[in-house]
Amino acid sequence: MKTHQFQPDLPPPANTVGVVGWLRSNLFNGPVNSVVTVILGYLLFTLLSAVFNWAILDADWVGTTREACSREGACWVFISVRWEQFMYGFYPESELWRPRLFYATLAILVALLAYEKTPKRVWLWLFFVNVYPFLVTALLYGGIFGLEVVDTHKWGGLLVTLIIALVGIIVSLPIGVALALGRRSDMPIIRSICTVYIEVWRGVPLITVLFMASVMLPLFLSEGTETDKLLRALIGVVMFSAAYMAEVVRGGLQAIPKGQYEAADALGLTYWKKMGLIILPQALKITIPSIVNTFIGLFKDTSLVLIIGMFDVLGIGQAANTDPEWLGFATESYVFVALVFWVFCFGMSRYSIWLENKLHTGHKR
Repeated sequence: MKTHQFQPDLPPPANTVGVVGWLRSNLFNGPVNSVVTVILGYLLFTLLSAVFNWAILDADWVGTTREACSREGACWVFISVRWEQFMYGFYPESELWRPRLFYATLAILVALLAYEKTPKRVWLWLFFVNVYPFLVTALLYGGIFGLEVVDTHKWGGLLVTLIIALVGIIVSLPIGVALALGRRSDMPIIRSICTVYIEVWRGVPLITVLFMASVMLPLFLSEGTETDKLLRALIGVVMFSAAYMAEVVRGGLQAIPKGQYEAADALGLTYWKKMGLIILPQALKITIPSIVNTFIGLFKDTSLVLIIGMFDVLGIGQAANTDPEWLGFATESYVFVALVFWVFCFGMSRYSIWLENKLHTGHKR
């Protein structure tokens, strides 16, 4: 008896798989959707082509004066002329090697810490958190090793933005963790203090905190005592950000199943061992997106230091727009500042996604 042999399955139609299949199922799956797709595609193409022509093809790139901007597109000459101010503020020209060295070492350390195969990463991280800030302060401010003193009111641009963001991010995280643990503590006094702190600081806007730190804080100090304006801004940013970070970490602590706490207690672990070895690693891991979101918000909020007379990268852009010799190029200034913020925020976002995918152990949906 002849057995029946099944033929191999035929491949799906070419118009249902790949790019063509995706387009048919998502953008052209009906008359109405097809018409809307064509109209929106045309509008998007028109907009992008106009932006590309203005920013690239019709733009002026080379020159040192306003007369070099003779075309209809963007005048990036304005940015190149003001480049050092955007990067360093009003730092003395003869000492620019110091912030440049800071940028270079910061980029190297961040790259080494981001690369998972870097040897001795723990020691490198401890150096970055505990030693590097003091070295950078000595380098930028001076006063030792024969370095000229450069007061912080001469700092500005991206230099101030990075310093405020880095200090706020690095210092606010451990303080936020401590506040979150305190708010969940069984000790009523500790819990009440942490709760009041968090609710008070989360109830006021950052611009008010900066204004109070700059104007009101010196009134509570003894007569003749002066504090640096940048230091006051850093204190305000750290205390403000720590309250938000505490709530993010508290959400992670509450997301840990109760069985994890009970298992740690059954092993006879002390409170700090339980938190350090079992609970906090899991809580911080599942709150990576929220933590990075808070960091991104903090990075963008650094532009608010303009209210206390400090010129970050946005403040330098606004000051440059008032130069009588370069009036009319505010668009280029704001586009450049937006690009700077986007590059850093997008970098943090993509790294957090990579870190989340690498560390997830069953929490990811």
